[in-house]
Amino acid sequence: LHLPVPPQPAALEARVRAGATSIIDMSMAGFSVLGLAAQGVILALFWNAEFDTTSFDMTDKSSVYNYYVGVALMMFVGFGYLMTFLKAYGLGAVGFTFFITCLGVQWAIVVEAYMAKAKLTIDFMSLLNGNFGVAAVLISLGGLLGKISPLQVCVVTLVELACYCGNKVYVLKQYAEDPVIADCGGTIIIHVFGAYFGLFCCKVLGKPSNDALNGSSYVSDLFSLVGTVFLWLFWPSFVAGALPPGDGQTKALINTVLALLASGVITFALTPLLESSKKLTMVPIQNATLAGGVSIGATANLVGPFGAVLIGCLAGALSTYGFVKAPLFGDVDTCGINNLHGMPGILGGLASAAVPFFYKDAGTIAAQQATGLGLTLVVAAVTGSLTGFLLQALGSPKDMFTDETFWECAEDVPKEAPAGYSRA
Repeated sequence: LHLPVPPQPAALEARVRAGATSIIDMSMAGFSVLGLAAQGVILALFWNAEFDTTSFDMTDKSSVYNYYVGVALMMFVGFGYLMTFLKAYGLGAVGFTFFITCLGVQWAIVVEAYMAKAKLTIDFMSLLNGNFGVAAVLISLGGLLGKISPLQVCVVTLVELACYCGNKVYVLKQYAEDPVIADCGGTIIIHVFGAYFGLFCCKVLGKPSNDALNGSSYVSDLFSLVGTVFLWLFWPSFVAGALPPGDGQTKALINTVLALLASGVITFALTPLLESSKKLTMVPIQNATLAGGVSIGATANLVGPFGAVLIGCLAGALSTYGFVKAPLFGDVDTCGINNLHGMPGILGGLASAAVPFFYKDAGTIAAQQATGLGLTLVVAAVTGSLTGFLLQALGSPKDMFTDETFWECAEDVPKEAPAGYSRA
């Protein structure tokens, strides 16, 4: 009687590795096919594109190009490097930010133009609006960071931008003569939508199956802080860039700087008081210092200096508390997008609803601001959850928070024992 010899541990591990590699190869093939197909569709749609020349003579007379450059730097450098805090995921953070921006700006230009104008016309505002849409996707990526494959990244970009544009054009009616809300800096339209789309996506996908590399190092924290500084410096362009030149734009630029200054001071001062170590810690400093820019967006061109500083103080305090205590979504939110974009976004939305009671000439309607905030939360939660189920069907990498799963890496990348690939 000859009993079968059970597989030896080394042979079993080799078999698991081979199966995992095969599935990862299939995922990368799917990414390549979808990426090429998406670019092909965009190319075809651009066949009928035309320049909107009505504003061309203003390009040299206004700062629109400078604002575009500032916003683009926020996407490529700010968001990208902010997410390099993961010690083994720097290539994924910066690389996927690069890819999302290149694909997303084109896709957002097409989708928003056809939804709003039923034709594809392009000017510098189209490029700015495309980057604004990409910002929502990159906010969502913060929650998903390190846990999804390149194929899933591509799917999220295409699906979320369609949902984002739909909410902006059809729900909030930003192209109508009387928009539902005023939101020059995207507090509701971009930050609230992007945060809760991503968070409900994360909730559907569940807790990471392997979080051994979900942490930072001294060097990765330093690189992340570079991203923070870029975002901080160029945030006024993000808030005021889409406004017409004049008093409102100037007011928005100044108020954004004031709000960022206030949230920066509050974050540094509160962090040692809230942390058990009684020391400064990197996570709040990298993130909550930016919360003033998130919250001021909906009111930057409406409030006075006191209002801007007050909103910045409240945003910094709320965000710092969120990063230290992690009261919501902490188990599924890699970067803490609820604490930087979600809660400060809701705060800014509520502030915009309160503005008419303190600034009689604001020209906004409190009920509409509150309604727009509520509708955006609902749309983001529903579409984010549905997208989460789609990502779940595609399968997530089991070796999470490491570039080695999908990138050819140098030998000194932080490592741990591989765990294969799952479709959980």
